[in-house]
Amino acid sequence: MPIGPITLTIVSVLIFFGLAQRILDRMRLSDKAAFLFIGAMFFGAYLPDIPLGANLSINVGGGLVPLILVTYLFIKAGTAKEKIRAVVASLVAAIAVYGVERFMPEEPGQMFIDPLYMYAIVAGVVGYLAGRSRRSSFIAGVMGVILTDVFYVISLAIGGSELGGTTIGGAGIYDAVVIAGILAVVLAEVVGETRERLGGGPSDDRPEDLKRHLKGVEFANMMKNLEEDFELDEDEDLQENNKIASLDEKRRQQEKDKNKH
Repeated sequence: MPIGPITLTIVSVLIFFGLAQRILDRMRLSDKAAFLFIGAMFFGAYLPDIPLGANLSINVGGGLVPLILVTYLFIKAGTAKEKIRAVVASLVAAIAVYGVERFMPEEPGQMFIDPLYMYAIVAGVVGYLAGRSRRSSFIAGVMGVILTDVFYVISLAIGGSELGGTTIGGAGIYDAVVIAGILAVVLAEVVGETRERLGGGPSDDRPEDLKRHLKGVEFANMMKNLEEDFELDEDEDLQENNKIASLDEKRRQQEKDKNKH
């Protein structure tokens, strides 16, 4: 199985066990929405490509669904500043990948790593550096790879060359899209969390609505932990009371048996 579907499967398991809840909260993405998009990307890769014109098409799992997902996240962005940063970061990541694609060897044997993985790593790292937030980094990482396909089509059209059956988000680009998006958001989470802890909490210069949302998430998580601790204490108290009642009943029965004799 290619690395793209394997990565999506691992992410699904992490979400199922609640290990990615913090990242989803920061991206304002619910568990159900995340499972829906992951499932659409996973199974969409096996659907027929959608034709866009002569010798040009788009893959459902590697092109169409990721575009819908980044559009959804872009609309959910908290401020105009974050939206602008996501657009700029996407263009910067795409230019970086396109530059790597133009000036580095294309054959796998001529590089220490498969070129498609190199494109994904470049898109993910540059997407994070330019996007910074979890949401903008993910958008930039994914769009950095997809826009490179668009740049390629445009360059062929300008040069008057035949497209030769180009599919946006198809073949190895599907894996590159998945890796770039996941890598960008993981970098944003790890580096961002480290900076926040070293700085004593969320920065005060963040937009007010974003700070309110983060505080809401942290408060909700705190209340959830308190409820779980309270339920655990209740269960332990109930078990202890049942144990004492059982011992009392046993003791009374032993006294009755002794009196009979």
